[in-house]
Amino acid sequence: MSSTRLVTILGATVRRQRHLRELTQRDLAELAGVSQTAVARIERGDRAPSILVLERLLAAMDVQLAVGVEPLDAHLDARIAELAARPVVDRIDDLGLDGMLDRLADVLPQVITGGTAALLQGAPVPVDALEIAVRWRDSTRFTSWLATAYGQRWNARWGEFGMLRLEPEEPGEHRWSTRYGELRATMCDELPETIEVRHAGRSYRVVPLVQVELGDAHAGELLRRYRDKQLAGGG
Repeated sequence: MSSTRLVTILGATVRRQRHLRELTQRDLAELAGVSQTAVARIERGDRAPSILVLERLLAAMDVQLAVGVEPLDAHLDARIAELAARPVVDRIDDLGLDGMLDRLADVLPQVITGGTAALLQGAPVPVDALEIAVRWRDSTRFTSWLATAYGQRWNARWGEFGMLRLEPEEPGEHRWSTRYGELRATMCDELPETIEVRHAGRSYRVVPLVQVELGDAHAGELLRRYRDKQLAGGG
């Protein structure tokens, strides 16, 4: 990923989080102790924020930066092309999606979001975990389910699962390993609007693709990458 693309993604992330909280650029600037001009330039991708400024902006919105890695562009393109050639039902089986959803269904309301929602709508994005939205008021039930599923919370400090409390209210990424596979959650006050998709006779409630692209920086980047490749190739 070039530095220009990274700056664009960081700016889009700050803007998206600000919009989710219904803050103006001036509001965010005052909360973070920076100038409104700085916020505007960062969101437009005109300026690469320092780590300190980025952490202050995100902390002002009660979120934190999570750093990850992904394959180099050529390898990523090859992976996307490989997934595009495979039926969606095969990719659902690979993820073990149905088994985990069956175990969650009777426990708490949830909808599928992120890269998993994109997969179910046919997008060839690499997915390694079930991604769902869960309401904060269902946190206790969610925590209980995680405990029965031998859940372990992702520990960013040590780069592995474990050594952290399970509760979503505790600091840390909303990411757990369970006996049924990896699970990532977006905690929210109300579940987002969904559409229904069907595969192999089964129904799934998913966040629409356009909302996935707007609300998930990583999945959105992969979707735009795939779309750009398709346009470039005349697809």
